[in-house]
Amino acid sequence: MSYLLSVLTMEFMVRALIAAVFTGLAAPAIGTYLVQKRLALMGDGIGHVAVTGVALGLLLQASPTWTAVGVAVAGAVVIELIRERGTTNGDVALALLFYGGLAGGLMITGVAGQSTQSLQAYLFGSLLSIGWTDVAATVALATVVLALCIGLGPQLFAVAQDPEFARVAGIKVRFYNVLVAVLAAVTVTLAMRTVGLLLVSALMVVPVATAQQVTRSFRTTLVAAMGLGVGSALGGLIASAYLADLADVPPGPTIVLVALAAFALAWPLGVWLRRRRQHVEPFAPLEPLAHEVTGDHPHVHGEDCGHLAIPHGDHVDYVHDGHRHAPHGEHYDEH
Repeated sequence: MSYLLSVLTMEFMVRALIAAVFTGLAAPAIGTYLVQKRLALMGDGIGHVAVTGVALGLLLQASPTWTAVGVAVAGAVVIELIRERGTTNGDVALALLFYGGLAGGLMITGVAGQSTQSLQAYLFGSLLSIGWTDVAATVALATVVLALCIGLGPQLFAVAQDPEFARVAGIKVRFYNVLVAVLAAVTVTLAMRTVGLLLVSALMVVPVATAQQVTRSFRTTLVAAMGLGVGSALGGLIASAYLADLADVPPGPTIVLVALAAFALAWPLGVWLRRRRQHVEPFAPLEPLAHEVTGDHPHVHGEDCGHLAIPHGDHVDYVHDGHRHAPHGEHYDEH
């Protein structure tokens, strides 16, 4: 134990611990929205594109972190626009990113006169050799990702859960879809020194899948996934340091294995909780829609009023100022 404490207080471990904490928070935060949108594999595609960015950094003798950010963001925007327009499905577009990004990165690395070994630290992570400059970049990028994921949570959830309703409600669906893709790209690049580009998607998805086993609401899932992400990152790093005398155990794969172990433990608990809920509540209660009387309304809705009309049961709702008005006697209900 004293050996482990002495190792954890060393400067290189302090840098690694800081990077692990922020990566463990940011990756599941954006991963929760990707899982909700059924784009769990998007992180893998972006990770392969980021290889090209790293290779460009080596070629241009610039910081591979920032060139990877630029290339990954561009690739994420392209994949989202292709997916939105429906010219090809999301799986095919992801496959294009997989193969083109990885092949382009390897080719550019050769042109730069570097061997593929120079990509090792970025493909599989190199947390113990991370410098203060990379730590500062990780903290800054993770802070931006967390601020947007939490601050814009209602909008991002609406777009991920039901884009058609979000569009009717006046939310800019395309903007927020692109924003999620950009945040995913930033997260992939900030985590490439922690778990590596080939494993970063696991840290984005596995804690979310684990949290879903025991949670019922989206917000609880988001918070639990972030906690599990931090726990996995710290647990994997500490386990790697503890086993250093016995074997050369890299932190990146260990972090992913700890996250997978947490899922293996949570899965039977999730099965038991779901069965228990079915016995207690065999049919989920239906909650009535919340209605609020708007009071005086200067505009009279009708067939030619210019507002979108949506059939709703035995009446028609009119979309107005980002919400719906339903005629009810001499007034309108708002919901």
